[in-house]
Amino acid sequence: MAAALEDPILIRHFNGHKDAVTCIDFNPTTKALATSSLDRFLMIWNLRPNCKAFRFVGHLEGVTSVQFSPDGHLLASASQDRTARLWIPCIHGESTPLKGHTAPVRSVNFSHDSQFLATASNDKSVKVWSVYSQRLLFTLSQHTHWVRCAKYSPDGRLIVSSSEDKTVKIWDLRNKICIDSIIDYDGFANYVDFNPDGTCIACAGSDHTVKIWDIRINKLLQHHQVHRAGVNYTSFHPSGNYLITASSDGTLKILDLLGGRLLYTLHGHEGPVLSVAFSKGGETFASGGTDGQVLLWKTIFDEFEYKKVLKNYMQKIHVDEPPHLLDIYPRSPHRHDGKSQSIEINPSYDVTDMQTFDPPVVDVSSSSSVSPVSPTKARTPLAHPSTYRDGVNNEDLYPPPALSSPTVSKRNLKGENKHVVRSVDETSTVDEPVGISPILTNALEHIVEQLDVLTLTVSILEQRLTLTEDKLKECLENQEKMLLSIRQ
Repeated sequence: MAAALEDPILIRHFNGHKDAVTCIDFNPTTKALATSSLDRFLMIWNLRPNCKAFRFVGHLEGVTSVQFSPDGHLLASASQDRTARLWIPCIHGESTPLKGHTAPVRSVNFSHDSQFLATASNDKSVKVWSVYSQRLLFTLSQHTHWVRCAKYSPDGRLIVSSSEDKTVKIWDLRNKICIDSIIDYDGFANYVDFNPDGTCIACAGSDHTVKIWDIRINKLLQHHQVHRAGVNYTSFHPSGNYLITASSDGTLKILDLLGGRLLYTLHGHEGPVLSVAFSKGGETFASGGTDGQVLLWKTIFDEFEYKKVLKNYMQKIHVDEPPHLLDIYPRSPHRHDGKSQSIEINPSYDVTDMQTFDPPVVDVSSSSSVSPVSPTKARTPLAHPSTYRDGVNNEDLYPPPALSSPTVSKRNLKGENKHVVRSVDETSTVDEPVGISPILTNALEHIVEQLDVLTLTVSILEQRLTLTEDKLKECLENQEKMLLSIRQ
C-alpha cells in the first residue's frame, strides 16, 4: 500500500502562537495559511520560504475559528469575546466586529459566493450575516445546548449545525426552518461539514467516532472508531475520496471513504490536535494543536493513485467513471481498531524541515480594536475592495503583496490613521538577500521604520486637515443660512 500511495510527510512547522491553535484555513491560492488561537490572535503565514508572518490583533479573548472567504478578499474569525470579525487580510488589519451573540462564538463559515457568513455560538443559536452590509439577517434557534459548528452546503441552500444537545440539524435557508435532525445518543459532534458534492456530512464525535451520513435519506453510511479520544475536526479532500481527522489522542488519521478503511495514522503534535485542513488542491494539509504548533504536511491523493490502491486491495473499480462515496458501503464492520491497516508515521524522528528558523512575526493591530469603525467607513472597503481608496491598486490590499511588502502597502493608503507595524524579529526581513551584513540590515530597517513613522504622522496631519476643512465648510454653510434667514 505504501508503494502505491505517497506517504504523507511533514515538510514545515510554524511556531508563533502562545496558546492552543484552534482553527486553520488555506487561502484560495494556497499561498498563505490563516490560523486562530486561544492567545487572542489570528496569524497569516506566507508559505513561501523566509517570508514574514503577520499577527492580527483585535479580539479581546481567545479566537476559536478562522476562514478565508472563497474569493480570498476577506477573513472571518470567531472569538470567546462574543463577537465575530470580518478582516481585510492586509498589513493594516482593518476589521469590523459583528455583534449579536450573547455567548462565545464557536465557528464562522462563508457561503460559496462570499456574500453571507454563518456563525455558531454557545448562546444555542446559529446566525446568518450579510457580508456586504455586515448586518444580521436572521437567527436559527432550535438547539437546546451550545452550538459547536455551523457550515454552509456547497450550493449555499443548506446549513448544517452540530450542538452539545447531541443533535445535528439541517436548515433550509430559503424557508429558514430545520428540515432534518440527526440524533446521536452516544455523544455530540464537535465538528460537522459537508462533503464536496453536498450529499453527505461528516461528524467528528466526542465519543471518539467519525460518522458519515447521507443527508438525503438520513442514513448512516460509515462509522469509524479509529481514535482513542474525542475527534475535534475533520477535513474532506477536494475529491471527496478521503477524510482527515484530528483528535485529542494527539494523532491525525486519514480515512479512505470509498473503501471505508483507515489508511494512515500521523504523529507530530505534543498533545491534542484541534484542527486540520486540506489545501484547496489537496496536495498539502495543515494541522494545529494545544502545543501551539502549526504543522504543514504534503501528500498526493489523485484518482490515478487511488485506482492503484484499490487494485492492490483487490477492490472493484468502475472503469467508466470513478466510484462515488454513496456507491460503495463499508464491506467490513464499521468499527476499526486502527492497527492492521494503518501506517504509523512519526515525523519527530526524521523531519524534513524546509525552514531553519521561525519566520519573523509582524504585529498588525485592528483599527477598530481601539475605536469603533463607523458603519459607513467599515462597510465600504469590505463590500467594494477594489474601490477602497481612489488611486489605490487592489494588489496593495490583499496577499501576496500585502504579506510580503508591508511598508509599500502602508504608504499607498493615504489619510488613514493606523497603528505602526512592529516586527518581532528586527534582525531579518522578508526580502533580505544572503550576504548582507547585520549592521547594514539593522540600519536599513531603522530607516524604513523612521519613514513609516513619518508616513503615519503625515497621514494623521492630513486627516486632521481634512476634518478642519469639513468643519470650516460646515460653518460657512451655517453662516450663509443664518444670513438668508435674517434677510427674510
